[in-house]
Amino acid sequence: MTYLDVDADGKVRLEDLEAAICPETILISVMFANNEIGTIEPIAEIGKLAHEKGIYFHTDAVQAMGHVPIDVEEMHIDLLSISGHKLGAPKGIGAIYIRKGVRITPLIFGGAQEKKMRAGTENIPGIVGLGKAVELASAELPETRATLEKMRDRLIHGILEAIPYSKLNGHPTDRLPGNCNISFEFIEGESMLLLLDALGVAASSGSACTSGSLDPSHVLLAIGLPHEKAHGSLRLTLDTDNTEEEIDFILEKLPQIVARLREMSPLYEEISKQAK
Repeated sequence: MTYLDVDADGKVRLEDLEAAICPETILISVMFANNEIGTIEPIAEIGKLAHEKGIYFHTDAVQAMGHVPIDVEEMHIDLLSISGHKLGAPKGIGAIYIRKGVRITPLIFGGAQEKKMRAGTENIPGIVGLGKAVELASAELPETRATLEKMRDRLIHGILEAIPYSKLNGHPTDRLPGNCNISFEFIEGESMLLLLDALGVAASSGSACTSGSLDPSHVLLAIGLPHEKAHGSLRLTLDTDNTEEEIDFILEKLPQIVARLREMSPLYEEISKQAK
């Protein structure tokens, strides 16, 4: 098994991928879009390369499904996995697309109701909920995407303009419509979260999967951020329920929070003196 590094925007380099392929390679697996920094990978190009080499291609599309267009034919995808709770379906339901002709070995044996791929009683309410959620998300995707991208770009540009020593994490354009991940120097992300929470703003400093960890995000470290900058990251995720007034609120309150925290930073005080 070979793990590939990514570039400073979090993208897999196609030349690195091609160089890593060997005669024993049977599968390439890449997440469609990163859950922390929002970067969308070059899925179609990776799928094309995989098929040219006769290799199966899988993508984890949990973050992308319902938020960006996906075409398994154009993108040369053989296997695709999704999770319902990321697009409005009930928790505990997911699905996998398997291209006709691709044969995989089940992890749980028994039961013919899933073509012997997975034993167990089917979650009918979850399945119906996932189907309806996909139907709604697909129908509303162009409008939803345009709305979220407009709010996202306004939020990102507003924060970067208002707060010095801040940096956008992830690709500037090839990113999930509702993702905003920014690092702030000279402060701790957890302190920002506490102050934002007191104002009723839900945010995170990494992924929900690592919310109990004090370690910096492995994703931010992978794109080259040093520990001290990775610790000062903030992720804000937008949905269609969010409003322009809420963007205004963040752009008003976040600079105040960052300034307050930096007042307690000896390092920032030194940098400020040098700047003067």
